[in-house]
Amino acid sequence: MADLAEPSQWGVVGSSFSRELAGFDGERAVFIHAAGTLDPIGFASEVDTGAYAANVVLNSAAGQVLGHLFLAAARAVAATRHLVMLTSGAASSVYPGWSSYGAAKAAVDQWVRNVGAEQSIRGGVQVLAVAPGTVDTGMQAQLRATAPEDFPSRQKFVDLHAAAKLADPDAVARDLWRLLDAGLENGSVVDLRNLPAPAQS
Repeated sequence: MADLAEPSQWGVVGSSFSRELAGFDGERAVFIHAAGTLDPIGFASEVDTGAYAANVVLNSAAGQVLGHLFLAAARAVAATRHLVMLTSGAASSVYPGWSSYGAAKAAVDQWVRNVGAEQSIRGGVQVLAVAPGTVDTGMQAQLRATAPEDFPSRQKFVDLHAAAKLADPDAVARDLWRLLDAGLENGSVVDLRNLPAPAQS
């Protein structure tokens, strides 16, 4: 167990990658990075500075460093290898109250584009950023409980929940796994909602 908001803990995860992948003889090695936080929701300059800084470290920096560590540990692995970073529409849409979260997801997207290009040249790991859409998770419940003055777009998410338009987490997980065999270009940044549905058998 490691607190990914603490940079001193990132090496613990890197050591775990090295242990798990040393002598790996499976067919596929996959790292899906989904760690993140919405706290603190609110306007920059108005929220707690320590909490804001922790948000920036976890959401912006941790994924890049952990991705780097996975790629380093996976270099000599003969299996098919995938690195999937979860992103969000907030990377390219404006949501007042989400400045650090949206900026972090934009950073993830650009990191994936660059590192995917690098892996195409040398390394061979498929690197993707995937936006899962609005999923019925604790984050969505947190948004609905946030005061409108801290997150003016709150009603949009309240309405999606009321209309039962939040995605099922299990279905999203299956779609994420399906992407690994979809032949996407390395460094792709995709939205699950824009991908074709799987063929019916």
